[in-house]
Amino acid sequence: MGPERKLYQKVKKSFDSFSLIRLENNSLLGTPDILACNNSGHFFTIELKVTSGNKIRFSPHQIAFHVKHPHNTFIIAEALGPGTVKLFRGSRIMELEACGFKLDACSLGLEACGLMLNKLGA
Repeated sequence: MGPERKLYQKVKKSFDSFSLIRLENNSLLGTPDILACNNSGHFFTIELKVTSGNKIRFSPHQIAFHVKHPHNTFIIAEALGPGTVKLFRGSRIMELEACGFKLDACSLGLEACGLMLNKLGA
C-alpha cells in the first residue's frame, strides 16, 4: 500500500462520521482524491499529499483545479517520519507549492482537521 493510500485510510478512520468518496479519475486530471460531505450536508474536496521533506509536489492539473475552484477545496498533507498532518485551504496551493510543508496550516493533526471541516456550512 502506497503512502497516499495509507493517509486515506487514516483520514477515513478519523472522519468516520463524514461521507467520503474516494475519486479515482483518469479522465479528468487534477481532480482531488476525495469528495466529502460533513454532518451539516456541506460538500467539499480533499487532495491528499505525502512528503518526505518540505517540498510538496503538485501536477499542473492539480494546481489548475485549485486555482479555478478556490472555495470548499482542501489539501491534507502528511510529513513522513514525524507523521505530522496539516490541513491547507485549496486557495493557498500556489503558496504551498512555493513554501512547502513549512507553510502555516489552518489545522494541525487529523482530529483538528476533522473538527474544522465539520464546521463548514454550519
